[in-house]
Amino acid sequence: MRIGLLTEGGYPYVGGEGGVWCDRLVRGLDRHEFDVYAFSTGQAQEDAGWLPLPPQVARVRTAPLWAAEEDGVVHGRRARRRFTEHYGELAAALCHAAEPGTAEKPGTAEADRFTNALHGLAELARDEGGLVAALRSEQAVRALERACRAPGARRTAREARVPDLLTVADHLERALRPLSLDWYEEDGLGAVDLCHAASGGIAVLPGLLARHFFGVPLLVTEYGVRLRTHYLTRPDASPAVRSLLAAFHGLLTAETYRAASYLVPGNAHARRWQERCGADRAKLRTIHPGLDATPFTRVGEDRPEGREKGAEREHAGPHTLVWIGRVEPAKDLVSLLHAFAEVRAAEPGTRLRIVGRPSGPGGEAYLGHCRALAAQLFPDEADGPHAVGRNPVTFEELGGPGAETTADVHAGGTVTVLSSVVEGFPVGLIEAMFCGRATVSTDVGAVVEVIGGTGLVVPPRNPRALAEACVSLLRDPERRARLGAAARARALELFSVEQNVAAFHALYLETVARTPVRRPVLDGAGDPQPFAAPAEAHVPGHWTGPTPRAVPTWAVETPEPVTETVR
Repeated sequence: MRIGLLTEGGYPYVGGEGGVWCDRLVRGLDRHEFDVYAFSTGQAQEDAGWLPLPPQVARVRTAPLWAAEEDGVVHGRRARRRFTEHYGELAAALCHAAEPGTAEKPGTAEADRFTNALHGLAELARDEGGLVAALRSEQAVRALERACRAPGARRTAREARVPDLLTVADHLERALRPLSLDWYEEDGLGAVDLCHAASGGIAVLPGLLARHFFGVPLLVTEYGVRLRTHYLTRPDASPAVRSLLAAFHGLLTAETYRAASYLVPGNAHARRWQERCGADRAKLRTIHPGLDATPFTRVGEDRPEGREKGAEREHAGPHTLVWIGRVEPAKDLVSLLHAFAEVRAAEPGTRLRIVGRPSGPGGEAYLGHCRALAAQLFPDEADGPHAVGRNPVTFEELGGPGAETTADVHAGGTVTVLSSVVEGFPVGLIEAMFCGRATVSTDVGAVVEVIGGTGLVVPPRNPRALAEACVSLLRDPERRARLGAAARARALELFSVEQNVAAFHALYLETVARTPVRRPVLDGAGDPQPFAAPAEAHVPGHWTGPTPRAVPTWAVETPEPVTETVR
């Protein structure tokens, strides 16, 4: 099978979002051939280069979403008229779409209007060689303004001023850049058997166009629902800008969910959001992300009592709490530090290791605030009058002394803690489960789905509940061992690379098997043969070629003609 893998800011770039699971998927499905179509999100990402690619990646085509050079295409009068018509229809669909956050769902008329306009712009770009100049032109802004002022437009759209129109037009120009690419040819996306978008949003556009032009089936994986992200962004923008951009991404998501053969959420939390955003439940197939359990095998298979009694690291011991992740406000380390103060009051020998690097624009400031709070809550302690004091809370980074790898950190701890107020799919929690560690987590995102009954879960922003759960595990080693063993068994069953690859392999086969043949096979007379190329012919295997079979001699030898004697 030939698969077109569509990514945005991820694979095959080093450090790209979702690049790790894509790399594991491609390497696990080595019997298939992959064409990677990737959007980069910045110059720094392109300068960092690509991951080492396996031989089954036959071709990689990239395009920058952060920049678009003038293509030199000058539209004639007829092409400009076509552009104004299609762009105006797309803008009208945005102005008449339902307000986001209301009970009203996008109407069929607006959805069809949006889809037809998108296909019309794509066909124009294919015929003329691009839309870069047209999307940046005054013609586009004026078409958007006419749609906002037309009768029946929403109130927020009618209130749009010139700066709002320029902002929306600029965003649409960036979002519609994939329409001008030269990927939509017979030897491009037209040659693949299946398009797999590794995320929602703009990355799906090439898959939608491949389906429109060539009938290629589309599969969409969302570990985080992009539409939800767009609803939460641009808080400082005007109501008109937020409304129009939310309408664009809402209609794009609706078209994605309608056109996709299957939607693959990575967890029940994402699945609920997809259903809330209009996804058909019959198309949903939940496939959890696959993590490599090999680095955690040594720690996970050690006996719990051996880990606690024989640990030799500086921070090891039966009274060590471990937190690993990105240091940012959403992780709520402030509540964790306040909870640890209560843990210290109940179990004075306990220590806390916070392992991670600051993330995001406010990460450094947040880390400094947490360090200051830790120094205030926990003065340095010394074993004697002539010893140097040491704080029971340490801030470390992976790769430093005593924190070489994630498995080493978990090996030196007793309980792993997650204190987030916002969380998607908690990968760090699964790594702790692979290590056989008992966990205490806040009830956010997909935490309960991941943990099941193998850990303790408390409400977010509740330091007292977090402290009580930690103390209960610190005082009960048998319960810790029991929960840790159950957690490791659950992680190996549900969240390993092997289950992820096997699930996608089965879904690929199911998708292709349900897709009609796109290239009809003709017989000698020129008539189509509808069953000449079964779906199984796309899958490498012994059934794709002629297989000699034992045939009895009586079925092969030419029988002697029967003659009758006429008398």
